[in-house]
Amino acid sequence: QVQLVESEGGLVQPGGSLRLSCVASGSIFRINSMGWYRQAPGKQREWVARITSSGKTNYADSVKGRFAISRDNAENTVYLQMNSLKFDDTAVYYCNANCVEGPGRAFVYYWGQGTQVTVSS
Repeated sequence: QVQLVESEGGLVQPGGSLRLSCVASGSIFRINSMGWYRQAPGKQREWVARITSSGKTNYADSVKGRFAISRDNAENTVYLQMNSLKFDDTAVYYCNANCVEGPGRAFVYYWGQGTQVTVSS
């Protein structure tokens, strides 16, 4: 089994910054892509950012230019640096990793438990 554990979120003022991290542990043979999703109250979960094992990144239009995703492959950790935060960024943030537990086995998507980020003045 693979476990993803996110760092604690927090309360941030508009325009502020926050960095989230997520560590993958357990029976990991290899991690392909890692990413972040979020879910605001009353809304569906939406994709935020993704990074491949080689470091290629993609972002949702709503966060492009403000958020930066990065990863430390040696530590099985993915980060999300969030800058210029807006009220609309308030959500529970979930990390996601596409992992395989052994040679010849299928890649499986795993999820973290979620961490609350609140942007408020």
